Amino acid sequence: MSQPVRLAINGATGRMGQALLALVRKDSRFVLAAAITSQGSRQLGEPVYAGTVAPLYSHGWPQDDAIDVVVDFSGPAGLAEALTYCESRGIALVTGTTGLDATFAQRLNASSQRIALLRAANFSLGVAVLTRLLRQAAAALPGWDLDIIEAHHNRKEDAPSGTALALGEAAAQARNTTLRESAVYAREGRTGPREHGTIGFAVVRGGDIVGEHEALLMGQGERLELVHRATDRSIFARGALEAAHWLSARVPGDYDLDAMLAERTSH
Repeated sequence: MSQPVRLAINGATGRMGQALLALVRKDSRFVLAAAITSQGSRQLGEPVYAGTVAPLYSHGWPQDDAIDVVVDFSGPAGLAEALTYCESRGIALVTGTTGLDATFAQRLNASSQRIALLRAANFSLGVAVLTRLLRQAAAALPGWDLDIIEAHHNRKEDAPSGTALALGEAAAQARNTTLRESAVYAREGRTGPREHGTIGFAVVRGGDIVGEHEALLMGQGERLELVHRATDRSIFARGALEAAHWLSARVPGDYDLDAMLAERTSH
């Protein structure tokens, strides 16, 4: 039996950090090596995961070589610290931190030359498969109309969702275009006939919907519907742990969930 992966969670007091801590407790593939918190965040106790008491480093990183992979859901500043730490020790890094500027994105690209790095805005494995299927369908049916419909809870502030936009971008790339050229975000009044090649978006906000995404490909006399519905927010933490376990055995490079799925389906 292989040794468990030694995991560090950066952003441990956040919503995703707490979900990860709860899952790691039940997952024998991992041992929690560190739970990193930001300055000013509340203190955590000394939890026991996978039979091992995990040392907690409130605002600093361990100085020994006790970590195989870091999972980061912190923020730009927290990610910068994690990246520096991982680069200095050759540790793999999984991050779902968003809101990064172009300069930081360039730094991540450069870091992937030295460490195994996996980035995703959405760690749902179902959404990753949906994106894969939509990319294939959009390429195979280039003349069909395409709309993306998404629904979320009534507290969500942005629209369309980042996942909906990522789905649209994947479809656009499959058709050799971009959302800048093809996206239609609103329809109202006498809009006239649909322009060929456009990708439409529709948004629903209400109740406590965790997240739903539907891609409609519409041809003459037939329609293809690709749908993903999330009912439990812990799916994102589960996906991040799957990514961490997979990435821990990878050589330096820039990876995504699609790369993990491609390896699985090739076997």
